[in-house]
Amino acid sequence: MKVSIVGAGPAGLYLAILLKRADPAHEIEIVERNAPDATFGWGVVFSGETLGALRDADPPTYVEITDTFARWDAVDIRYRGRLLRSRGHTFSGIARRQLLAILQRRCQELGVKLEFGVELDDPDSISGDLIVAADGVNSLFRRHYADKFGSTVEPQGCKYVWFGTDLVLDAFRFIFTDTEFGLFQVHSYPFDESTSTFIVECAEPVWRRAGLDQMSDQKSLEFCQRLFAEDLGAHRLMSNKSIWLDFLRVSNRTWHHGNVVLLGDAAHTAHFSIGSGTK
Repeated sequence: MKVSIVGAGPAGLYLAILLKRADPAHEIEIVERNAPDATFGWGVVFSGETLGALRDADPPTYVEITDTFARWDAVDIRYRGRLLRSRGHTFSGIARRQLLAILQRRCQELGVKLEFGVELDDPDSISGDLIVAADGVNSLFRRHYADKFGSTVEPQGCKYVWFGTDLVLDAFRFIFTDTEFGLFQVHSYPFDESTSTFIVECAEPVWRRAGLDQMSDQKSLEFCQRLFAEDLGAHRLMSNKSIWLDFLRVSNRTWHHGNVVLLGDAAHTAHFSIGSGTK
């Protein structure tokens, strides 16, 4: 069977691995618009339950992924000067770029063909017995067949920006900060020995009242750094094309049409605060 996968994020890469393990005779090709090392996020998190599923599905990638994990067992909530900590959890983090590199190598070991820098503007240019649209929240395939999939894409009224920081946390940390403009919140966690993810979120009216809609990317970073100075201490926020985005709720009546299947964010989105996007 010939399988064409559009999108080399974790969903597309891991599906290729599983299909090759199921039947090495499958002819699998992945096409991706970006370069192999391009990623616009920071770190990703796995729970203990998810790690068990990864171990059972493909032990070689499980071993390589877990060899480089940051691990912690606590969840913090910081609000109005108090820090509350809950222990007894199991979480592990890894840099998204490193995760992609591991999955890319495993695909190559199994004989999956990877093509990067391929910009698609016509779904009909892709052929295969099975076509997997793993092309993200703005999926070309989902938009093209929106009436067939029964697609709904709705902004949820919040704005968010995805920073990194050189503050190495020892827990999931949720920070809530009241301001004259309204409430800002942070979703943060470690993912390697020197960096943590630091996502800032607020309601759109709050974002506008703060003037963030008029700020440059650098001024926006400086605003957030000042706002969370007490939590960051001497540490800084870092940008990786970090711009304010709308969180979009993607849903579909069905995830397949003919020989086209939606996967990952193309099929559905999960809010980053529940840590299930990559899973």
